[in-house]
Amino acid sequence: MKATVRTVCAHDCPDMCSLLAHVEDGRIVRIQGDPDQPFTDGFVCAKVSREPDLVHSRERIPRPLRRSGEKGTGAFAPVSWEEALAEVVARWRAIIAEDGPLAILGYCYSAHQGQFNRWLPMALFHALGATRLLPGTVCDTCADAAWDATVGPIGGADPESVVRSDLVIAWGADLVTTNVHFWAKVERARRTGATLVAIDPRRSRTAALADWHLAPRIGTDAALALGVMHVLVRDGRCDREYLARETLGFERLEREVLPRFTPARTAAITGIAPSDVERLAGLYGRARAPFIRIGWGMSRNVHGGQAIRAVALLPGITGAYGRPGGGALLATSQSFGLDVDPVRRPSGPTRTRTVNPSRLGDALLHLDAPRIRALFVAGNNPAVTCPDAGAVRRGLSRDDLFTVVHTPFLSDTARYADLVLPAATFLETEDLYRSYGTYYLQFGPRAIAPVGEAWSNLRLAQELARRLGLRDAVFSMTPDELARTVLRGATGALSSVDPGALRTAGPIKVPPAPGGQRFATPSGKLEFYSAALEAQGLPPLPDWEPDPAEDAEARRWPLRLLTAPGYYQSHTAYSGNPVLRARQGPPVAVLHPAEAVRRGLRDGDDIDVYNDRGALGVTLRVSDEVPPGVVLVPGQRPSGEARHGTVNTLCSTRYTDLGEGATYQSTFVEVRGAGHRDGGAADGRRP
Repeated sequence: MKATVRTVCAHDCPDMCSLLAHVEDGRIVRIQGDPDQPFTDGFVCAKVSREPDLVHSRERIPRPLRRSGEKGTGAFAPVSWEEALAEVVARWRAIIAEDGPLAILGYCYSAHQGQFNRWLPMALFHALGATRLLPGTVCDTCADAAWDATVGPIGGADPESVVRSDLVIAWGADLVTTNVHFWAKVERARRTGATLVAIDPRRSRTAALADWHLAPRIGTDAALALGVMHVLVRDGRCDREYLARETLGFERLEREVLPRFTPARTAAITGIAPSDVERLAGLYGRARAPFIRIGWGMSRNVHGGQAIRAVALLPGITGAYGRPGGGALLATSQSFGLDVDPVRRPSGPTRTRTVNPSRLGDALLHLDAPRIRALFVAGNNPAVTCPDAGAVRRGLSRDDLFTVVHTPFLSDTARYADLVLPAATFLETEDLYRSYGTYYLQFGPRAIAPVGEAWSNLRLAQELARRLGLRDAVFSMTPDELARTVLRGATGALSSVDPGALRTAGPIKVPPAPGGQRFATPSGKLEFYSAALEAQGLPPLPDWEPDPAEDAEARRWPLRLLTAPGYYQSHTAYSGNPVLRARQGPPVAVLHPAEAVRRGLRDGDDIDVYNDRGALGVTLRVSDEVPPGVVLVPGQRPSGEARHGTVNTLCSTRYTDLGEGATYQSTFVEVRGAGHRDGGAADGRRP
């Protein structure tokens, strides 16, 4: 029997594609982009095109498993769902009776982007009064905090408007790898004369195809943006009328900050030649409708908040925020007006203890009063993704920590679990999807029944809530009822959407208000000067200053680590797909030829990338796609794919300047040939 189901991709990606899933006899045989969705435009990325291989992979967990050996070894025996659920409920009840609900931590994050499968598990722990996870700190809280302080909690430019742009800047965004449908729109703009500039520390796929690639030193994007502003002011390319009407505090930036960012000083900080700073400013100042696509990667260092602030302010200098096709885009999600609070926070205390995922290892090892005695993980793989992953694994190894992991595959985190529960993929679930990189909302029905004994996050959360005696209405609602609930409190364009028609409506565009970028700051204007930041004891104006701790690390370790999504293995949600693993190839580290020669290394050598937090054993690729002084490790790969270790073992738990985000790109390391013992640690643990 054949069928075609219109649904939605739930992978963590800004595009949120509408898909056509072709089904034969209960199996997905092909995935096609929905030709009737203007952004998806009839094609899918190279990863999702192979989604049938992932859904029907022999590596999927077919039924619940109970640990039968030491934690971390992956030794399990099958049990029934009834046995597994009974054990979870009994253990949690005993822990709550002895130490209270704060001894339990729920960790559900972004591998499933559906509003219900992502948030219902967290609603369970919210209602229980458990210790709460601070979602987003390993991804976007720094960028979001900076954007909110500058533009406000509101979406940026409509990505579909880029076809009207004459200059596109991909600033810290590898569009070909992580935003391919926006890339297609950029290509349309280029065919009508637009220029594409890529600003990225490495020659990414996007940078290689751009009209011009600028490679600033990691962590210096704020200085580059301020240097461009300096030239724009000097050359009289500011829109003074727009600045006076729509912005706040520019005169202070102009007086107190910009004089210090001459092309010469900007070059000394960023490594970009003074002539190129001048050229970039000239291109931007002359553009009729320049569009900046801001990537999250440049926010993941100690200067990340200042970088996002400075780049987000650039369109205000020339008034580009007020012109069709101009402005900047970080994310769109805050403009939807969707009320998800009833799903995320149905009950429970308003304030309670929290854990930042960037310091999960420390929390598992050292948090007390009470100690975390139970951990539930879904939609994430913290043993790989969290900073200081070695500490996370040591925490997961605690014999007295009862860990439950809900996952389609036996992830690194699952290997430390006491119970592993098989999870359904998005093609086996129903949900409501809201994009964070476009202005589309869509209901996604399931394409097939769950494979084996897999359960959705939604079903598991509701069943656990029922057994634990939670009576909040969301724990008994169907997906359609949940959709009606979140739309009931919707504002703006969504308030007119008929919940009864949502299931069959397909993609619904919720465009930003016409008339240029709106600002949702306290002043209602684009804020060069932020009183809100000043009240927090933070710099109210964007700036760049050297960081003493980074400078000290750089003196100890000669290479700066750069991590970026792999083309076929952007994160471990794809690691269960053997076809994509083969296409990506084994884990590698990329080193500039001069750095390889300096260490006596050759392309294809087995190497260790190490510092005093641990080591990663991978294959060396020698290439000038990275500058001297940098080592690139693309993709987050499970430790079993490398010779040893995983890349985030090397990263510290230090926070970004805004938003308490992770500082992956403020990591300093050395590289040696495998087997050469001159310091560091090769086992992924502190020496």
